[in-house]
Amino acid sequence: MSLKRILLFLVAGFSVCAASRAADDAFDFEVLRYRAKLLASAPYAQAPTSVPEALLKLSYDQYRDIRFRPEESVWRRERLPFELQFFHPGFNFDRTVQIDTLERGREEPVPFSASLFDYGMNRVPRVASSMGFAGLKLLYALNKPGDELGAFQGASYFRFLCQRATYGLSARGIALNTGEPGGEEFPVFKAFWVEKPAPDAKALNVYALLDGPSLSGAFKFTITPGPETVMLVHEVLYCRKNPGVLGIAPLTSMFWHGKNSNMSYDDFRPEVHDSDGLMAFTGAGEWIYRPLTNPASTRIAAFSDQNPKGFGLIQRDRNFEDYQDLEANYHTRPSAWIEPVGLWGRGSVRLVELHAPDETYDNIASFWVPESLPAPGEPIEYTYKLHWFMDQVHPPAGYAESTRHGRSKTQEPELERFVVDFAGSYLSKEGPNPLIEPVVTVGAGGSLVNSTVQKNPYNGTWRVAFAFKPDGSGRPVELRCFLRKTPHVLTETWSYLWQP
Repeated sequence: MSLKRILLFLVAGFSVCAASRAADDAFDFEVLRYRAKLLASAPYAQAPTSVPEALLKLSYDQYRDIRFRPEESVWRRERLPFELQFFHPGFNFDRTVQIDTLERGREEPVPFSASLFDYGMNRVPRVASSMGFAGLKLLYALNKPGDELGAFQGASYFRFLCQRATYGLSARGIALNTGEPGGEEFPVFKAFWVEKPAPDAKALNVYALLDGPSLSGAFKFTITPGPETVMLVHEVLYCRKNPGVLGIAPLTSMFWHGKNSNMSYDDFRPEVHDSDGLMAFTGAGEWIYRPLTNPASTRIAAFSDQNPKGFGLIQRDRNFEDYQDLEANYHTRPSAWIEPVGLWGRGSVRLVELHAPDETYDNIASFWVPESLPAPGEPIEYTYKLHWFMDQVHPPAGYAESTRHGRSKTQEPELERFVVDFAGSYLSKEGPNPLIEPVVTVGAGGSLVNSTVQKNPYNGTWRVAFAFKPDGSGRPVELRCFLRKTPHVLTETWSYLWQP
């Protein structure tokens, strides 16, 4: 998986066969999936870049000096609730996409024009109107008129906002062989179609055609913004060849350091991350939460499941004091939650954690991996809701609010010590109760030495403290913990992978 954020947003060239532009066909999702199927039936071909060399030689600051003119926003003059803007090619954005608007099924290409942009101090060459754009941006009055709602830019990446949020983690159309030794493949959105909204529209439809060496695909995004922005995603994929790992509904985020980091990062901020945990709601009804880490080397965890009810990357720490960053505002980064529509069958929620030397690296990915795939050429179809939100989604019972890990240098230094704080409405109201007990499980490679639980009188949480002794084999150890009051389970299951 590519790490540098600035390199994540690379896009591939646009190439669509003449048949895909048949003027007689009214555009809808069935037309798009047929185009994706036709594309997958032919050998993959990447068109050469149409971006002039002078644009590719722009520095980062020069490229940032190119801005879309707000008055040129599509649908602004019509005062529609959604507006459309575009990203200029150049710098690292050496591939372009073609963008069409849709009205009553009629496709209307948006030609590139220098008049759409303010170039600041830059002098740029004249380019053809067929060059295309580096991506698109959507505007909506989330908090006030003219607010940015979201953007599609680079490969199949996109990111969106809800009310009170600032940009953080990203989503992708698909993930292929992410974290695998042979390297990751990055299919790209080749073209977009944005449906013109009605004057009273509360949602917007965006269609996308994806292509890459292994597969092609058709996507429909129905975007409903608000306090929680919800995207209904419908996708159909056609493989030229089946990948080793096909990741459905992928999310990409950053975790540099947090409460569970027990090493110095020479950073004045207590925590730096876009997300601090993976949360999953299994088909069997169990809630699982795994705090994220910044490992020294790649770590991959798979949580087997059947017909999952949800999973996502969550930002649980919401106080400014957790981060002390007045510029990045990590406490306002949104969480993202995948809610499957229909039955997804057997598979696993996979978490990939890469090492990040600083906060500019997106080193976290999560996605669903189906247990088996149909033969190449057969459709692979999924529908899900992607929620972008600030307020917490967590189990109706208690949840792991924080994780801390360390050792004692003077007393039993061979032990690994963990402190997990559980919060929740029931737990906060419950006074000290000897019937509430911690259930701690230590996997192969270690043995539990002790565990305790006590009510925190200062904030109402319940603190589980436990220590385990590694067996010296150097193997990683799976840890699990939850609270129960027999016969009731009171919290989600906290899950952690300790590595020496």
